[in-house]
Amino acid sequence: MSIYLNPGYENFKITLSADIYVDKTMMIDKINRFIDKGNKYICMSRPRRFGKTIAGNMLSAYYSKGCDSHELFDPLKIASVPDYEEKLNQYNVIKIDLNSEYQNTEDRENLIKILSEDIKAEMREVFPTIEFADDDTLARCILKAYTATRETFIIIIDEYDVLVREQVSDTLFTKYLSFLNGLFKSDTLRPAISLAYLTGILPVVRDKVQSKLNNFREYTILNAVQLAEYVGFTSDEVKTLCEENGVDFDECKSWYDGYRQNGYEIYNPESVVMCIDEHRFDSYWSRTSTYEAIAERIRMNFDGTRDAVIRMLAGEEVDVGVGRFMNTMTSFTSKNDVFTYLIHLGYLAYNLDEKTCRIPNLEVRGEWLYAIETEPEYAQTNRIIEASKELLKETIAGNEDAVAKALDISHIHVTSNRSYNNEDALQSAIYLSYIYALNTYVCTKEMTAGKGFADVVYVPVHPAPERPAMIIELKRNRSAESAINQIRGKKYFEALRHYQGNLLFVGINYDEEDKIHTCRIERFEKGGD
Repeated sequence: MSIYLNPGYENFKITLSADIYVDKTMMIDKINRFIDKGNKYICMSRPRRFGKTIAGNMLSAYYSKGCDSHELFDPLKIASVPDYEEKLNQYNVIKIDLNSEYQNTEDRENLIKILSEDIKAEMREVFPTIEFADDDTLARCILKAYTATRETFIIIIDEYDVLVREQVSDTLFTKYLSFLNGLFKSDTLRPAISLAYLTGILPVVRDKVQSKLNNFREYTILNAVQLAEYVGFTSDEVKTLCEENGVDFDECKSWYDGYRQNGYEIYNPESVVMCIDEHRFDSYWSRTSTYEAIAERIRMNFDGTRDAVIRMLAGEEVDVGVGRFMNTMTSFTSKNDVFTYLIHLGYLAYNLDEKTCRIPNLEVRGEWLYAIETEPEYAQTNRIIEASKELLKETIAGNEDAVAKALDISHIHVTSNRSYNNEDALQSAIYLSYIYALNTYVCTKEMTAGKGFADVVYVPVHPAPERPAMIIELKRNRSAESAINQIRGKKYFEALRHYQGNLLFVGINYDEEDKIHTCRIERFEKGGD
């Protein structure tokens, strides 16, 4: 058994031995359909902690000739597929963890040469009758082995983009490009490669790297199409885990869901596992990542960034153009580039249909709040957020003047003079002012209710006497009383007829001339009008 060529199944076996394991082996059935086809070059990019490495280890254990993996895969879902054994342990697999190689190599400038020499040494052991010259590239060695034996290769490179993210020297990067070019752009070598599977955080870099990998089909956090369900946990998988371990699924959804892909709700798998292990809802993101990635990018302060960030902090989605980002660490020219980068890192979630992005869940929102604490540009935003806890208390207590004054402040903050009277600005002020409520409430905007649409509805994840649901209706140049009357007259409360807890009606009016808000709060009594 070798390290790189035809490795064993030990890494995947360790994964299977964990207390919590979600069977993703049907991914193999999908990947099998790419083998020896025109689209046999795959790049799978996802944020950290989403299971990219586990998937790579699974594929290596399944395809590698260096082991007999029946004992691992026979009990799993893939064994039910009719052609399960056809490709099991039938390929020469070359598996490279480029991040480990980079981090553990002292002579980094010669990383590619050292790595190639190590793999060539293993090829000499596996193919003792083939003469590999000292100056043969790895691509040349693969071609020689294929020519002599007609055996094909599967190449798996984990963290292919580490040399992009680490912003290495031009010398090392040029050597890396030559390495990629030799493996994946040679028509002569193409028949020898049955499958190439690359993983990374960033998709294929669009300047120097793209020409070397433009034959790769990309499955990204932006759009993973038919492979969406296999990297990250789906809602059904998380629901099953929660039921088996006595964890509240709705709470888990609030904390770790939010990455929608191809009809699936995708959860951060490592955070879900940590939550179940510790039986505690918390932000596990900061244990392996840092909010500085956010702070560093929003500090660039491209036009429109601050306003969009404030809206997302308040729970809104904002437009984003993802098509121009070069997928590098240096080519940032607009807020769209910044947001696209943060989508790939998992700090934002992307809506492919609407072409918008948003903060996906409570866990990641915590990282955003940490980030803006350090940025002077967001000092007022931070103060409003800190005050939102008190505002929620005042609303529940029925303190109408306190609510109105808080909205005066947040409305000014989220708008420019030009857009101050815009209806969207009033809604943004509401969302930002009640941002603390998102820790314990689900916010629904424009909820279908009664004879119309309620502007904003907050429903607690766990109803309690001290945590009522709230229906908020917004008016301009009318009166707060008219907002309350609309809630009652159009029976917006009918949307919550199955809700068993307490219910508040909150009517808010904004006077455009005086630029002030007024508020009326009523408690709804079941059985009333």
